[in-house]
Amino acid sequence: METPLIEFQKVSKRFNNHVVLDQVDLTIYEGQVTTIIGKSGSGKSVLLKHIIGLLNPDEGTILFRGQPVQKMSKTQRDRTFSQISYMFQNNALFDSMTVFDNIALPLRQTTHLSPKAIEERVRARMAQMELTEVARNYPSELSGGMQKRVALSRALVTDPKVVLFDEPTTGQDIIRRNAILSMIAQYQRKLGFTAVLISHDVPDVFFISNRILALNDGKIIFQGTPGEFEEFENPLIDEFVQSLEDFQEHLTGIQSKRQFRVRNQVGLRKKRSQESYVMALFTLKDFDELCEYLGHTRGQEVLNAMGAYLNKHFGAVGGFSARQSKNQFSTFLPFSNLSEAERIVEKFALDLREEGLRTIQAEANISQDMCFPFAILAGLAESKAGSEGIDVVFKKAEANQKEIAKVYCDMRR
Repeated sequence: METPLIEFQKVSKRFNNHVVLDQVDLTIYEGQVTTIIGKSGSGKSVLLKHIIGLLNPDEGTILFRGQPVQKMSKTQRDRTFSQISYMFQNNALFDSMTVFDNIALPLRQTTHLSPKAIEERVRARMAQMELTEVARNYPSELSGGMQKRVALSRALVTDPKVVLFDEPTTGQDIIRRNAILSMIAQYQRKLGFTAVLISHDVPDVFFISNRILALNDGKIIFQGTPGEFEEFENPLIDEFVQSLEDFQEHLTGIQSKRQFRVRNQVGLRKKRSQESYVMALFTLKDFDELCEYLGHTRGQEVLNAMGAYLNKHFGAVGGFSARQSKNQFSTFLPFSNLSEAERIVEKFALDLREEGLRTIQAEANISQDMCFPFAILAGLAESKAGSEGIDVVFKKAEANQKEIAKVYCDMRR
């Protein structure tokens, strides 16, 4: 069995008579995105500070690559914690330093890079985070959201092995929250670091995380995959799922995945046994490349516009949709057979090519000079009520996907 990168065994922490962590057992695996969720005051930040060594447990053991941290020599501990970067909840930016100098600080303190190499790396990070224009500004001159991006740039500038994110979306609007999470996930894949996020507001956690840990009153009440989390029944989990649903509804104008499944089940119960139905799956192709080229905020605006367009088109004919993954939408089509559904989707594809793609670009504020080519795929799957699970039908629809519309930067079709 794979050795966890970080492991807590019966870890407890008290401040005076207040128990903040209570016999916590958890595992974090290398190369994954792990999100720790919980309400304010549940002990999430304290847990994170134990991982980086800012706090020591009163009881229990913390292991790094199977070795107890408490038994390491000072040299071993320093080497271990030098691989970890931390993005503080309150940003911890230095008001007396410019944006550039704040981001450059870890490189100047912990590396032997030349001034030119440091400048190149910092400017590359600022460009990725849409901060180039404020390089000479001071933190006090920036909005709260922009300060958050400066802190994130500083956390990533040293190319760490492990990055801990303490409430990275706090103070952001809805689009920007999703953009930051998308950006973290993309950099994690590209650079290969292990990401650990904590949050009490779970907007898009299902789409970026490999594992979910739920913390309540100092105890871990759940560890597992996002899919397992979705099926886990607990009053606390229901609160988290509700916050996720509210966010998704605002983001795309469509239902959440859980609402979609419930409504789908209700719809199938109205059908006679073995009566057919059709599921559609729509994918925004090359989404990561689009985000890298146009910026994650504009990428999320494209996704938002696409979801709204799907809802407008299929809602008018009785269909309903949900965000299925970070760049996919599922649509339940209340039609009796595949041929009728194919005609509906063909009409939608024609509408996309004639007007929809331009509408999506306009709503995402994409001008001709910044255009990035991307395609929309669609796949259909027919099934019968009561014959197979919805996930099986989704996989069939995905296997049947083909391109139905594409943006060309010269707008020729």
